[in-house]
Amino acid sequence: MELNPATPLHLIDGPVLLRLGAAAILGLLLGMDRELRGHAAGMRTHGLICFTAALMTVCAIALHLQLKGEGNIDPLRVFEASAAFTGIIAAGLIVFSKGEIRNLTTAAHIWLAAVIGIACGAALWPLVISATIVAIIMLTVLGFVERRWLDPLDRKE
Repeated sequence: MELNPATPLHLIDGPVLLRLGAAAILGLLLGMDRELRGHAAGMRTHGLICFTAALMTVCAIALHLQLKGEGNIDPLRVFEASAAFTGIIAAGLIVFSKGEIRNLTTAAHIWLAAVIGIACGAALWPLVISATIVAIIMLTVLGFVERRWLDPLDRKE
């Protein structure tokens, strides 16, 4: 059996640690909102998903470059794999009970954590920062707006 050459351990460097570390930290940060609200998928789940997506992306890019395009290596397949595992986790979170659907935001949030992890793994820093800021605003500011102004309207009906 022929394998790709092993990557020496001394090649663990700043850029790799930055990509993986940023994904882990941002995943934990994204999961904090869900954790504080008592949802099933909290900090650890979001952190692991974001980190894993980044790790998959770094591995795909490194393997593609290491094999110099030989074979059937396509780094974009990371999106397919991430969508599959994220879908499985998110689907398990969504609950329909007593005429209400619950955990849709958490399921979408899990998907967002995976995509931010992919962006971290690819070192697309402007995209990572923009997506994280928008996500935090949507979860905190819009959550406040919903509780403050929209929930009272639903209760009057």
